[in-house]
Amino acid sequence: MRIFAERDGSAKREGRRSLSKTRTNGEPDKKDMINYIKGILSEVEDGFSVVEAHGVGYGIGVPATVLSELPPKGTEVKIYTYYSVKEDGQSLFGFLYKEDREIFKNLISVSGIGPKGAIAILSVLRPDDLRMAIITGDAKSISQAQGIGKRTAERVILELKDKIGSFAESFVNGTGDVMRGTAAAGAQAAFSAGPVSEAIDALTVLGYSRMEAGRAVGAVSITEDMTTEDVLKLALKNLK
Repeated sequence: MRIFAERDGSAKREGRRSLSKTRTNGEPDKKDMINYIKGILSEVEDGFSVVEAHGVGYGIGVPATVLSELPPKGTEVKIYTYYSVKEDGQSLFGFLYKEDREIFKNLISVSGIGPKGAIAILSVLRPDDLRMAIITGDAKSISQAQGIGKRTAERVILELKDKIGSFAESFVNGTGDVMRGTAAAGAQAAFSAGPVSEAIDALTVLGYSRMEAGRAVGAVSITEDMTTEDVLKLALKNLK
């Protein structure tokens, strides 16, 4: 993790001491975790930002999708952080929302996916799009991330599909309300069966990605008496 002190070296030294307290397994002690940093956004580069708080500049790695949402330099920002400790160094990764940080943590729980790989995925897919890609089995969209091949993308889907209901935000139903908890888990089941699944398959045949198809179908207010053709017609309207 890069820490920049403006006044003297004391802040830098103190920062190093506090960040060096880790458990024997390499994970930081919870009491030393940096949950968020609130300060002035002083620098923005490709995949990197610096937030100044109390005279210390914290270097934070962020996905490209977060960079596009950051406020102008010189204004206050609050970034939720994940503190990564590895043999070759310490790093901070940041997100504007807690829920997005949770998705990042889910990604790095997948075998073969480290912080950099998770950042790469979240740089090409916004969190909601990633959720949709996981539910619809859209490995192609996930594999667009730098360094993420088809097999790794399929592993992400396999290992996270059962966890999708635990994400703080999930699918948007036909009324525009965000579905949570068991409702989100029910939405996941609906996406894999009956007219919903068949409509998604039909849209992919028409050239849409599974993510695009899933989002279009997810925006349809589906009732039990609807056929695949009914769902497909309404989903196509959402794609126009």
